[in-house]
Amino acid sequence: MRTVQMTLDEKLVAAVDKVARRLGMSRSAFAREALRAALRGARIRELERRHREGYERSPVRKGEFDVWESQQEWP
Repeated sequence: MRTVQMTLDEKLVAAVDKVARRLGMSRSAFAREALRAALRGARIRELERRHREGYERSPVRKGEFDVWESQQEWP
């Protein structure tokens, strides 16, 4: 692992320490998990953006998915 120095305001450090303590983890472990979650969120947002742009470039045509109607089961 690599050590990285960060500058955070006091209130944020106090909040992180409080939650990390409650979760039984170190500040570093909490920060690693938070950064991983932020990266996952950024990846999801990027995929959603690409998906949206794809449909904007090539919108669904009327009747395009009608063939699947008979395959659907509604409770």
